[in-house]
Amino acid sequence: MKKMLIVDDSASWRNYHTDAVQKLFPEKFEIETADFANSANEKLYLNADEPYDVILTDLQMESDFLPLYAGEWLVEQIQKIPAYKNTKIIIISATNAIRLIAERYNVDYIPKYNCRDINAYSIIEK
Repeated sequence: MKKMLIVDDSASWRNYHTDAVQKLFPEKFEIETADFANSANEKLYLNADEPYDVILTDLQMESDFLPLYAGEWLVEQIQKIPAYKNTKIIIISATNAIRLIAERYNVDYIPKYNCRDINAYSIIEK
């Protein structure tokens, strides 16, 4: 079973992403969640021996990392850890800058307005 980390400061969005992944990929992912970039960063190190295969992160969470979005800071942290070099990173956000940020870090993205279509999550397997 693959490991996934879902990071979002909204419990309802964490639950929604978890449900969507479980419906689209039944019994394929062991899913953990984090409510902020800082707590997700701690989980990265705690799981470095068995790194996450996929990380879905919101961009707009706590404001501790301005001028970066919290999720943008988290992507930078993930990309610095050698154990996560093969981890698929997908950012999810309502910000208009999502495509530019995804291109900057060479990661995939799902605009939040697309999340209501469960097929948007098929990007996980691409």
